[in-house]
Amino acid sequence: MIYLLAIIVPPLALLLKGKIFQAIFNGILWVASIVLFVVSFGALSLLWFIAVIWAIISVRGAVNDERHDELVDALRSRR
Repeated sequence: MIYLLAIIVPPLALLLKGKIFQAIFNGILWVASIVLFVVSFGALSLLWFIAVIWAIISVRGAVNDERHDELVDALRSRR
């Protein structure tokens, strides 16, 4: 579900994963892409694709970090 949010509203997905500074910069990029979309009368902007790819990669990294932390905690609790 977070990946769908990363495609539709990339800064919000980053914000929900706790990446505040990345969300701010991604938001600036995303807003610029929306402005270019409106100005160019519907032509998709490369900036939007960059914002989406950035959000997906960052969210995937955050999910992997959470999974790694859970595994480390589980291994430490076994001792």
